[in-house]
Amino acid sequence: MNLFLYIAVVLIWGTTWIALTFQKNLEPTVAIFWRFLIASACIFIFLLIRKQLIKLSVKDQLFCFLQGACVFGFNFFCIYHATAYINSGLESVIFSMAVLFNTINSYLFFKQKIPLKFYLATLLGFLGMLALFWHDLIGTAFKPETLKGIGLCMLGTYGFSLGNMVSIRHQKNKLDILNTNAYAMFYGMLIMGGLAWLQGYNFLPQFTLGNQIAILYLAIIGSVVGFTAYFSLIGRIGAGKAAYSTLLFPLVALTISTFFEGYVWSVSAMLGLVLILCGNAVFFIKKRA
Repeated sequence: MNLFLYIAVVLIWGTTWIALTFQKNLEPTVAIFWRFLIASACIFIFLLIRKQLIKLSVKDQLFCFLQGACVFGFNFFCIYHATAYINSGLESVIFSMAVLFNTINSYLFFKQKIPLKFYLATLLGFLGMLALFWHDLIGTAFKPETLKGIGLCMLGTYGFSLGNMVSIRHQKNKLDILNTNAYAMFYGMLIMGGLAWLQGYNFLPQFTLGNQIAILYLAIIGSVVGFTAYFSLIGRIGAGKAAYSTLLFPLVALTISTFFEGYVWSVSAMLGLVLILCGNAVFFIKKRA
C-alpha cells in the first residue's frame, strides 16, 4: 500500500507541472481560489453523500485553518509568484528542500529521530536535482529579482512543510484525512479569495478551454486525490520519506516533456536521474536481517 501511494503521489503531482502551464494567463490568487473551491466542494459532497462528514472541535478547526493557510494558501501563493522571477528548474531544486524541512520539523515538533541514512539519501537527492537542472541553473542570471524568487520559493516550501506537521498532528489525534483536507482546502480557498478581492482581481476572467481543463485536473486529481494520498503517506511512512517524492516530480514532468515537447536528455540530466533513484534506494530499501 505504501508503494502504491508513493507512486500515485509522484505520478499525479509530476503531471500537475504540465497543467500549470495552461494557467499562465490567470492571476495566481484567482487560479488557486478556483482550484481549492472545486477541490473542497468535491470532498464535502462526497462526505455528505456517504454520511461521513465529521463535526470537528474548535481546536481541530483552528489546526485545519493553519494547515489550509500553510499548504493550500501560503505555499501555492509563494510558488506561483516565484515563477515570475526564476525558472521552473530552479523552483524544483528549491522545492526539493521539503525533504530536509520535513525531517527537521518532525524532530523539532514530534521528536522523531533522524536516521543516519537520511543524510546520504538527501545528499544524493540534492546532487541529483542540481545535475538534472544544471543547464537551467547556470543560465539563471542572479539579480535582486532572482533572489526574491528564491526567497518566495523557500518560504512556500517551508509553509508546505509546516502544513505537513499539522497533518501529522491530525493523524496522531485519529482525525479522518478526507475531513481535515476538506476543511483545510476550504480555508485555503477563503484566504486566497480574500487576497484576490483585496487586490481587485476579477474572479470570472475569460477562461479558455485549456484553463477549465487545467483547473479541474488540478482540483480533482492534483488536489483531492494527490493530497489525500500524500497525507496518508505521511501517516504511514513519516514526513521525511513522504517528502522525498518531491525529488521525483520533475522526472515525471521531464518524461512527459520528452514525448510531447521534444525535451532532449543531456548527460547531466541522466546523471541526475541516476543519483535521485539511488537516493530513493538508500531511503526505502531495507537491509536483510
